[in-house]
Amino acid sequence: MNAGTERPEPVRRDARRNRELLLAAARTAFAAQGLDAPLDEIARRAGVGNATLYRHFPTRAALIDAVFQDALHGTIAAGEEARAAVDPWAGLAGYLDAVFTVLAADRGANDLMTTAIEGVTSLDAVHAHNGETLALLVGRAQRDGVMRPDVTLEDVLLSLAVLGRAVPSLAAAAAPHAWRRQLALFLEGLRAGAGTGPAADLPGPAPTVEELAAVLRDLGPHRQG
Repeated sequence: MNAGTERPEPVRRDARRNRELLLAAARTAFAAQGLDAPLDEIARRAGVGNATLYRHFPTRAALIDAVFQDALHGTIAAGEEARAAVDPWAGLAGYLDAVFTVLAADRGANDLMTTAIEGVTSLDAVHAHNGETLALLVGRAQRDGVMRPDVTLEDVLLSLAVLGRAVPSLAAAAAPHAWRRQLALFLEGLRAGAGTGPAADLPGPAPTVEELAAVLRDLGPHRQG
């Protein structure tokens, strides 16, 4: 080989190393601060300049996608396990426990799973799988008569998103597993015949798919640059 063919290899090694440093720094920052963690801080933690960060990840969405594309596979696996459960109520409770465990531990994952962020392809797959899982479990539970029949999938998704956004703060302010009480209360509210008498009718119409999407977008994070 001549010098011209040997020179690019160290450059490629440096580029790979910088990419891994950026991903590691982003994982740490996103877990602690959420997905709106400053990008210049991530570059500084990685020991590179902002130009290097943007060369590897032109947008925040591209960086988020690279950081979380593998980490969220566990959520999909939990969904598959819940779908296979013989008892749909047990499957639902177990699935939400697994999801909320992640939401409490990692603010970045919490942002991903409780909001809508454009341009993150791994998130689109997880949201789609989550929606399909919950639709299946809700439908089965209602057919079995263990979940109140007037609850819609959009009701469940919206309530879970709002509750999920509070989980990291609740874990920090009270106890790491304080969210379990709130999740139990939510699940109890879904039960058919919960309480001492017939369930009262729910006030107002259920949110539409479009209304749900608008709320998820508005929950944040808002800084996407």
